[in-house]
Amino acid sequence: MGRRIRVPEVRVIGADGNQVGIIATHEALRMAEELGLELVEVNPRAAPPVCRIMDFGKFKYETSKKEKASRKHQSTVVIKEIKLRPKTDEHDLDFKVKHIRRFLQEGNKCKLVIVFRGREIVHPETGQAMLDSVIKMISDLATIEQRAMMEGRRMVLIVGPKTGVVVRAPGPAAPAPSASALAPAAPRPVAAPVAAPAAPGPEAPAAPAPATKN
Repeated sequence: MGRRIRVPEVRVIGADGNQVGIIATHEALRMAEELGLELVEVNPRAAPPVCRIMDFGKFKYETSKKEKASRKHQSTVVIKEIKLRPKTDEHDLDFKVKHIRRFLQEGNKCKLVIVFRGREIVHPETGQAMLDSVIKMISDLATIEQRAMMEGRRMVLIVGPKTGVVVRAPGPAAPAPSASALAPAAPRPVAAPVAAPAAPGPEAPAAPAPATKN
């Protein structure tokens, strides 16, 4: 970028996106400086290299913003491993199939693993039969992404969700109102009315003074 471009001439794309043509590198740098922008090498392997006149700081900001938006909308797929035996009993099988169906509906993949013990390894068809049973029970949700194959003493098969079966996980339920919130508000005490002072009545006449004796 800028003065670090060492080739004598470059193919220039202007700030408006139009082709300027092949010009001397020092001339391209002068054009960028006059516009208050930078000359950025966008294809160094071309002959001559391709450079663009741009606001490099703004370009980096917009690129970073697009990458963040892309990561935000990118879904993460998890592979859940479910272990089975060649002779898994019916109750345990139903329990594990329920988990597989839930994982698929959440958009995850499932690795179904048949674990062979002892001499069970000499009868791999029993493991294949168990996988076939599971696939039949989840055929409405799953598609096979990797056929059954042996990995040591394990037979592995990978399934993924079919298009349109993924459901969004339910959000957290709203908290139930507390008992205090449901209880009626306690009545507020009402102050007793204050009696108005009585109006003063007419004054009583003064008692006559006693008569004096001569």
